[in-house]
Amino acid sequence: MIFKTGLRHLREGFKGTLRNGWMSFAAISAVTITLLLVGVFALVMFNINEISDNVENDVEIQVFITRTADENSVEKLGENIEQVPGVSTVTFSSKEDELAKFQDQLGDDAAAYGTVEKDNPLHARYIVKAQDPTELEEVAKSVGSLDNVDDVKYGKDYIDKMFAFFNGIRIGGLALIVGLTLMAMFLISNTIKMTIFSRRREIEIMRLVGAKNSFIRWPFFIEGLLLGMLGALVPILVIYFGYDVAYSALQPSLDQLNSDIFKLIDPSTLTVQVSLVLLALGAFIGIWGSTTSLGRFLKI
Repeated sequence: MIFKTGLRHLREGFKGTLRNGWMSFAAISAVTITLLLVGVFALVMFNINEISDNVENDVEIQVFITRTADENSVEKLGENIEQVPGVSTVTFSSKEDELAKFQDQLGDDAAAYGTVEKDNPLHARYIVKAQDPTELEEVAKSVGSLDNVDDVKYGKDYIDKMFAFFNGIRIGGLALIVGLTLMAMFLISNTIKMTIFSRRREIEIMRLVGAKNSFIRWPFFIEGLLLGMLGALVPILVIYFGYDVAYSALQPSLDQLNSDIFKLIDPSTLTVQVSLVLLALGAFIGIWGSTTSLGRFLKI
């Protein structure tokens, strides 16, 4: 009995979708447009978030060692830095290494500074990375208080502005996606409401013959589910194939920068995740629009 009733609800749900052709098309179109915008902005935001995380994790604290520190003191300082809470990695760079980097940056002009090698004025240093980029200031203060540390630099003003900028992008992107989702829910709700209004006599007749609210509601529930999922199909196809094309076109250019920071998320993982989210979101919007629109006609 339950199985037959379930089949009846499915059949009526499909019939309702086909019977109200233009209204169903309008509902599917509303879901398609808004979910397409949601999907595109989601892809952009995921990649911006990935790049911002890479930038934040690439920030380093430069710990300059006093020139008078002997080898044992330098080694002891490195051990003390590793014990500072929040420190992720510690890398040592000797005065000779610093001079070699300086000469590489000068290129052909490095020969003019050949005499510097005899009396190297540069500091040896430790390059420190924090486990949490937002704790850079606390880690820098702790490291700066250790013995044989001449100076600590990490670009405080620049880092603070950068973190604020990335946080603003994240919050703005999330707000935009939420706003588009709410707009989709509003559009689908109004569209389905019109389809249900055109069938109000059918609902009234079913109530007069004693049909329960759940019996009336299930076909509309399935109809809303179908409308939402059908509306998600085009955005899913555009996202799935479009992002792969965009990735193939953009990533080779970013690879020329020779930096691990500017890496887009691989399509094989991102598109599947976003597609599943869009499908679930489409189904939810359709069900929500159908159930909320039907509620007023089922009140006693």
